[in-house]
Amino acid sequence: MPTTTGAAATRTPSPSSSPSPSSSPAPSAVAESARRVPILWLALLATPVAAANNATVLILDDMGRALGISTAGASWLVTVFALALAIATPLIATLVRRRGTRTALWLSAAFVAAGTAVVAASPWLPLTLAGRAGQAAGGAGMVAIAMNLAGTARRMGVISAGTGILGAVGPLLGERLTGTVSWRAALSVVMVTLLAVPAVSRHTTRVPAAEGRFDARGAVLLAVLSSSLVLLPSNPLPALAAAAVTGVLLSLHIRRRPDGYVPAAALRSRLFRGSVLMALALSASYFTLLFAIPRLIADRAGWPTGSVATGQMAAMIIGSLLTLVFAAVAARLGRTRVRAILLVVGVLAATAAVFAHSAVILFAAIGLAVFSATGVNATQSMVAASAVPDAQRPTGIGLFQLSYLMGGALGPALATLLVLG
Repeated sequence: MPTTTGAAATRTPSPSSSPSPSSSPAPSAVAESARRVPILWLALLATPVAAANNATVLILDDMGRALGISTAGASWLVTVFALALAIATPLIATLVRRRGTRTALWLSAAFVAAGTAVVAASPWLPLTLAGRAGQAAGGAGMVAIAMNLAGTARRMGVISAGTGILGAVGPLLGERLTGTVSWRAALSVVMVTLLAVPAVSRHTTRVPAAEGRFDARGAVLLAVLSSSLVLLPSNPLPALAAAAVTGVLLSLHIRRRPDGYVPAAALRSRLFRGSVLMALALSASYFTLLFAIPRLIADRAGWPTGSVATGQMAAMIIGSLLTLVFAAVAARLGRTRVRAILLVVGVLAATAAVFAHSAVILFAAIGLAVFSATGVNATQSMVAASAVPDAQRPTGIGLFQLSYLMGGALGPALATLLVLG
C-alpha cells in the first residue's frame, strides 16, 4: 500500500468512525512504496481467479466423465477450490501484515504455478483436488493483495467489476477450452494472474518481520469452523456438531488472545459484523444461482447449453458494469441506503430464480445476483476495514473476504443439493 503523508494522514478514520466508502484509505499496516499501483495491474492480478472458479460451471459433466465419477462428485473440484480460497485469504492477509506484500505476492505466485502443474498432470481425483487447493491458495493471495492495495472504494469497484466480468466470461471460456483443448486447460486459466506479479512487485517493499508469535491455534480453529459451515449442505449433522464445538473453542480462544488471528475488536464492531454477514449471504446466493441458473433455464425454457452460456455471460457482464457505476456513487447514497439497495436486489434475484419460468427473467436474476455480490464486495469491504484498528486492517479485510468466499464455497454445494443433484 502507498503510505499516507501530510494532510491526508489526518483524514484516516478511526476504528469507530463511519467514513464514506469512496473516501476511506486502504487498509494496510505495512509501509509500501509511495507510488500507487496502477489499477489495471491490480485488476489483472485479482480477476483471473474469478474466471478460474467459474470456468467449471458448464463442464461438471465433462470432468465427471473424465475422472469416472458423478457430476456431484465432480462438484468437489469446485467446492475445494472455493473453500481453499476462503481459508487461505485471511492467512495471506496476516502474512501481508507480518512480512509485507512482496513476500506474500511471490509465495502466492508459487502456489498458483505449482497447483496448476499438478492439475495439468494428475490422473487421480485426490491429487487433482490437492492441485486445485494449491491454485486457490495462490489465488487467495492475489485477491487479498489486490484488495489491500486498491486504496479507495472506486478502485475497489474496478476490481470487483472486473472480477464479475471475468467471472461472467468464465463459464463460456471453460466450455470452449474443454471442447477445443481439455477440461484441464479450463482449470488452468488462473495462470493469467502471474502476468501481473512482476509489475505489482515493483511497487512493493520488503518490511521487517512483525513482532509477536503467529496465532496458529486461532488460524486452525477458524479454518475448521469455516470448513464445517461449508459442509453443512452435504453433511448436516456432523458439520453442525463440528461447527458448534469449534465455535465455542474459538470464542474462548479469542477471549484469551484478543489481538490474535481473529481480532476481538472486529467481532465487537456492529459495522464489521453487518458487513461480513451481508457478504456471506449475498455471495452464497450469487454462487448458488451461478450453478443453478443454467440447469433451470434448460429445464424450464428448453434452451441448449451454448445459448444458456452466452445469455448468462451477457447478463453477468451487465450486472458487473452496474457495480462499477454503483461503487462510484455509493458515497453520495450513504451506508444505510447502499446496504438496503444491495439486500433488496439480492432478494429479488433469489425470488426470481425460485418462481420464474421465462429465460429472460432467469437471466435477469443472475445479473441482479452478480450485481449484489460484487457490489457488497466493493462497498462493504471498505466499511469492514474501517471498523478495526489501523494495525489490524489487512486482517480485517482478509476476514471480510473469507466471509465472501465462503459464499463461493457454499454456492456449488447448495446448487447441487437443490438443483444439480
